[in-house]
Amino acid sequence: MHRRYLDRLRLDLNRLGADDVSPSQVMLLFTIGDNDLSVRDLLDRGHYLGSNASYSLKQLVQAGYVDRTPSQRDKRSARIKLTDKGKSLCEDVRAADEANQRLIVRNERDLLALQETVNTLRRLEVAWATGLPGIGPSDLDIR
Repeated sequence: MHRRYLDRLRLDLNRLGADDVSPSQVMLLFTIGDNDLSVRDLLDRGHYLGSNASYSLKQLVQAGYVDRTPSQRDKRSARIKLTDKGKSLCEDVRAADEANQRLIVRNERDLLALQETVNTLRRLEVAWATGLPGIGPSDLDIR
C-alpha cells in the first residue's frame, strides 16, 4: 500500500510541476511540518536511515524546500525547517491527497470503514513493534 501511495504521489507531483522532489522527500517535508527540528529529531520521528535522510535533506535544501541552519547551542548540529516553498508544496500535496480521498470516501459508511481500517493498522503496528529491541508502545506516535 505504501508503494502504491508513493506512485500516486509521484503522479500528483508531476501534475503540480514539482519535478525537483521525490515522493519520499515529500514525506520528509510532512515529517518536518511546522516544526523547527534538529536532524536527529527528524530521524527519530520518521524512522529514517541517517544516510538516506541526510542525502534527501541536502537535496531539499538545494531545491529551496528546507532551510538548514547551525544550532545555536551546538555548532556540530543543524536545525531544519520548511521554507515558504516547502510549505506551499505541502499545501498543494495535501489538496491533491484530499481530492484522491474523495474518490475513496463517498459517504458516511465509507468514512467509518476507512477509520476502522486505520485503527486496525495502528494496532497492528503496535503489536509488531512492541518487543523489538529499543521500541515500546510509548515510542510509537499513535493518535
